[in-house]
Amino acid sequence: MTMLKDPSKKYRPFTQIQIPDRTWPDQIIDKAPIWLSTDLRDGNQSLIEPMDAEKKMRFFKCLLAVGLKEIEVGFPSASQTDFDFVRELIEGSHIPDDVTIQVLTQARDDLIERTFESLKGAKKAIVHYYNACAPSFRKIVFNQDKAGVKAIAVAAGTTIKRLADAAPETQWGFEYSPEVFSSTEIDFAVEVCNAVIGVFQPTPANKLILNLPATIECATPNNYADQIEWFGRHVDRRDSVLISVHTHNDRGTGVAASELAVMAGADRVEGCLFGNGERTGNVCLVTLALNLYTQGVDPQLNFSDIDAVRKVVEDCNQIPVHPRHPYAGDLVHTAFSGSHQDAIRKGFAQQKQDTLWEVPYLPIDPADIGRDYEAVIRVNSQSGKGGIAFLLEQEYGISLPRRMQIEFSQVVQRETDRLGLEMTAAQIHQLLETEYLQARSPYALKGHRLQEENGTSAVDIEVIEGAEKHHWRGIGKGPLEALAAALPVAVEVMDYSEHAIGSGTNAKAAAYIELRVNGGRALHGIGIDENLTTASFRALFSALNRALSQAESQAA
Repeated sequence: MTMLKDPSKKYRPFTQIQIPDRTWPDQIIDKAPIWLSTDLRDGNQSLIEPMDAEKKMRFFKCLLAVGLKEIEVGFPSASQTDFDFVRELIEGSHIPDDVTIQVLTQARDDLIERTFESLKGAKKAIVHYYNACAPSFRKIVFNQDKAGVKAIAVAAGTTIKRLADAAPETQWGFEYSPEVFSSTEIDFAVEVCNAVIGVFQPTPANKLILNLPATIECATPNNYADQIEWFGRHVDRRDSVLISVHTHNDRGTGVAASELAVMAGADRVEGCLFGNGERTGNVCLVTLALNLYTQGVDPQLNFSDIDAVRKVVEDCNQIPVHPRHPYAGDLVHTAFSGSHQDAIRKGFAQQKQDTLWEVPYLPIDPADIGRDYEAVIRVNSQSGKGGIAFLLEQEYGISLPRRMQIEFSQVVQRETDRLGLEMTAAQIHQLLETEYLQARSPYALKGHRLQEENGTSAVDIEVIEGAEKHHWRGIGKGPLEALAAALPVAVEVMDYSEHAIGSGTNAKAAAYIELRVNGGRALHGIGIDENLTTASFRALFSALNRALSQAESQAA
């Protein structure tokens, strides 16, 4: 394709909505919207490797723990995996009574019928259907005029209503999306939705959900807010419909578009945890929810342990959360700059409990989402305390994982504060030895025997506790899982990494583990040995002993 000298000539400016008396700029968000998670449907279909049934169930339970009451669980007419998952949720009684599942279907009778088959026996369910209404889709994709598009929406709605009436044992909800709403003529979007309202005959007690997606984010967020306000003024039976918004992030302003849409009258927000989705993603529910705290509004979602939520999402999506992602990224509460560190320290020193939060550079209290204060101030070369991680790697071949760098930097900082001096590489390495590699109390690992067969590992370990000797046995899918099963306390491996130190016959293995013990705060451990398995076992005991010792100290 030949490039134009000025590519801007290829594009048409978006159409502004004429509302001289618009009111949304004067509104404030004073309560949380209704939340819908689309992780298991929209988010899942965007993955390189879609989730299997086990991952979908793990993600579903995570969404329940977060507090989601409406969850779009799949597209059962498009995937046997989704169909079977919906059946498992219903037949296995995995859906709490206060939670409503939602499923998506295209506006085709055969797919609608298959969708209702998947929902047999559900206590409560929302059937969400859609058809594209934008001019480019009418012309290029479907070869339909406006009348044809509206007829499809009405016909599909009629089928859905008929099938729902035939299954009164389920409490039904209905959702219609004029797909690509953001690019559709606003008066035509209202016309189609009014026709759908005529089919379902909603009431204030039994509302119809009208989802107005920014399927393709093609304008500034204020324009989307204008679309929402204009729609709300002109749609029939406004008191009998819920306006839902589903913004994508093509222009990088999905969060702003959703927030302004709520100011413009939207009742409900659809999105994914950490913003996964097609192209640049769906709007991030975590960011939207936690933004409400900065306005003094309860988001009605529980992200008090954001790291645990992030771990589930990363494991299931196989996509890492960016270190600079709002609120949840590894680095978002970390100050490298000396001036930032100074301001934050002064803020913490003056911050009193149960008063308004006023710590510079920190929009919310990290403790409210389960993040440690220790991760806030971190030493690096720019802060004048030396590049700890750089020195360890250059001098000793030890490459600490990022979160461990944060943890260990606080150990070093406490020592430099005590000494009032800079620390050399040798002193930093000795501190690492003392804190991690010599953490052998209460349990000292004396030896182990590992057997592996058909994907299953069995480990027998010998442990010294004071003057007592213990022999424990555990079985798991791998050596670490087997070792964890052998321990007398509940542990969860949050992260694991390894690398070689040196090369050739003198090479050693370094293993790093981030571990939770008895549901407490995650701590790290290090193990170094010629044998990789032994190194990983030593790392686990290092973290275990540090956690138990800290818990004992805090109890005392």
